[in-house]
Amino acid sequence: MNPLLSALRAAVGAANVLTEGDLSAYELDWRRRSHGKALAVVRPGTTEEVAAVVRACAAAGTPIVPQGGNTGMVVGSTPDASGREVVLSLTRMNRIRSVDPDNLTLTVDAGCVLQNVQQAAEDAGLFFPLSLAAEGSCTIGGNLATNAGGTQVVRYGNARELCLGLEVVTAQGEVWQGLSGLRKDNTGYDLRDLFIGSEGTLGVITGATLKLHPQPAATLTAWAAVPSMDAALTLLGLAHRHLGAGLTGFEVMGRFALSLVPRHFPQQRVPFLQESAYGVLLENSDQESEPHARALFEKLLEAAMEDGCVTDAVVAENISQARALWHIRESIPLAQAQEGLNIKHDISIPVSRIPAFCAETDALLQREIAGVRLVNFGHLGDGNLHYNVQAPEGGDMQAFLRDQEERVNALVFEQVRRFDGSISAEHGIGTLKAAKLPHHKSPVALGMMRALKKALDPQGILNPGRVLPLAD
Repeated sequence: MNPLLSALRAAVGAANVLTEGDLSAYELDWRRRSHGKALAVVRPGTTEEVAAVVRACAAAGTPIVPQGGNTGMVVGSTPDASGREVVLSLTRMNRIRSVDPDNLTLTVDAGCVLQNVQQAAEDAGLFFPLSLAAEGSCTIGGNLATNAGGTQVVRYGNARELCLGLEVVTAQGEVWQGLSGLRKDNTGYDLRDLFIGSEGTLGVITGATLKLHPQPAATLTAWAAVPSMDAALTLLGLAHRHLGAGLTGFEVMGRFALSLVPRHFPQQRVPFLQESAYGVLLENSDQESEPHARALFEKLLEAAMEDGCVTDAVVAENISQARALWHIRESIPLAQAQEGLNIKHDISIPVSRIPAFCAETDALLQREIAGVRLVNFGHLGDGNLHYNVQAPEGGDMQAFLRDQEERVNALVFEQVRRFDGSISAEHGIGTLKAAKLPHHKSPVALGMMRALKKALDPQGILNPGRVLPLAD
């Protein structure tokens, strides 16, 4: 009998230590690029049980892979192939702990599904704005561990800006309670921000106090046809001036990216698909009234058409139409997956430089790789593009991925460096980009990161090989 497995069963109950059967839900990453092998999948139900699991693994020197909904894009929450790593699944920890309407906060377990967090806020007459395509299955702990972004960052910020406090189990199995929900607390280093975005490499997030907002009086959605990325940038500037803080979403989608949606989901109709190089999805959240919101939207679109940066536009008349427009945007990744294997990039560029980046990088890739297809879409409002590269039509997609992925990544990431951008905007580093990080972070930054990792996790048992490569 393995003494560690015995200790884990004593900590969480034998039924919650999985070692046999089909464990692919925990061992296979969302993009199905990596299928690891866990020593065990452990499913604690409380923070105290998480702490006991970490203490047992620390005593045995066994690495731990914290996991939420396993919807990550960079292979950061699934085990490697060694069979030595324990997957620490937090999905049983799914309680809404408390709602404080006066403090505009909500405290939850880390395993709460994002959609349930949104619903709990709505039930209290309030609003939690983090919104992702995977919100029906991703968990708030994973969102915070990767500092997730989504479609409302332009107004509300990333997950980091929506969190006021954390509860964290350290690598030694101690519990840090930082759930006060204070908006002002200058008593030393900001430990909360240290753990957010660290991808489970510094501690295990078990609970969070989240920042809520008043529900908008009205939320309207519009779809605009724009002739170029430069025009989309002009429209963004007009939207900021006309809508101010009411601008809560600004998504740009290239024609080829949009064309994949009706190709694979023919029941969906994309507005102005053949008439414009890009589509822009705008959201206006108004604190006054729907007529006020609609009047502002109409003035914005009138000004944009006079400017020439918009050639046509439609404003959703009801919630059903708005959802249909957003569904097009959310269907692009699914349609791209149906189209076949592809090379994904989650990059950020200074917003003002995005048109030049796209023009140069599009031309570079098409010159270097004949027939390559570019699936470009994302959150222009905050400078985040999902700049994906699809194999030439009719080609061997497996061979394309095998032969061209490193070359494509090198070309795109060098362009990102030239334009003062980041190779990861909202998906994290995981294992896919860990080896590349030293080429895109300064030695000073990497030295501080290594020092923090060594100080907080001296045994190196928390998510080893993620973010920082093992050689470091």
